[in-house]
Formats: sequence, structure tokens, C-alpha cells
Amino acid sequence: MEIKFCSQCGETMRWRLPEGDNRSRFVCDKCNFIHYQNPNIVSGCIVYKEDSVLLCKRAIEPRAGLWTLPAGFMENGETTRHAAERETFEETGARISADKLFAITNSPHANHVNIFYLAKLKDSRFHPTSESSEVQLFKKSDIPMDNIAFHTVKVVLELFFRDVERGNFSLHEIDF
Repeated sequence: MEIKFCSQCGETMRWRLPEGDNRSRFVCDKCNFIHYQNPNIVSGCIVYKEDSVLLCKRAIEPRAGLWTLPAGFMENGETTRHAAERETFEETGARISADKLFAITNSPHANHVNIFYLAKLKDSRFHPTSESSEVQLFKKSDIPMDNIAFHTVKVVLELFFRDVERGNFSLHEIDF
């Protein structure tokens, strides 16, 4: 994303190497304010009940019409756990408790860090929302893997079911 004007003084920003730094950034021509562009944190849950996981079909872009785990961008003032619980509720209407950190995925090409928690349903209520046209529990064999929205989600689901088969949940760190 190109930054045209300084948020501090309103002057023009230029892409250049700031003094004493080792990588180019947007720097104000007047006040030398440096605008740091950092990765976005996406936080979500693998909501499971017995041998099934809760997936939602995206009603919004990107990748509308494809299935995914409930997840979204972290807001200021949130913990990653709270963001995962909030996003799960916003996308599925499900009340959950994010219990254990399961996976951290690094996607430098997209400037995203994805964090997934294991979560159990507090009750059996879930439903479509403005962000999801369908919400459904899937057994492993029924997951439409060819219609999963993001490669990250495919990998995390595969790791989840592998850990289920082993009877032990590990913390996974994956670089894409």
C-alpha cells in the first residue's frame, strides 16, 4: 500500500531508506516521520465437536462461496484469544471457548501471521451470518477440500486431523 501523505504533518511521504535503518520505508519529507508497515494478525479457531469441525462458507470477498475456518483480523485492544472468539461468533453465531493455541502460520507473501486456537462449542447453536452464507459441522471425510478458501486453512485442518488420530494436540508453526 502506498502512503502519500504524512499522518503527523500532512506533507508528502517518499519510499526511501531512513537514516540508520536497513530497509526502505515511507518517510515524510518534512518531519522525517517513518510509517512502518507491519504484518496483519489473523486469529481464528478450529471449533470441534467429537470428530467434526465447524466450517463457514464465506459470504464476502475474498473467496466468497468457499469454505474456511472462522477467523479474521485482530482489532486494537484485543488479545489473540479474544479476537479468535469474537471472529468465530461474528462468522458462525457460535459461543465457544478458545482453549489451546494450535497453530501459528507465517505468510510473508501476504503480510499475514495467522493464529489458530482449538475451541469447543459451548452449546449446539450456530448459524449463518452476514459474513457466512452457511455454517456446518463436517466430519473429516466430508470436508470439501477442493472448496477450501485458503491454503493455510487446508494445512491447519490436515494437522488437526493428524493430531486427532495421534490422540495428542501439538503446537504447530508453519512458514508458507
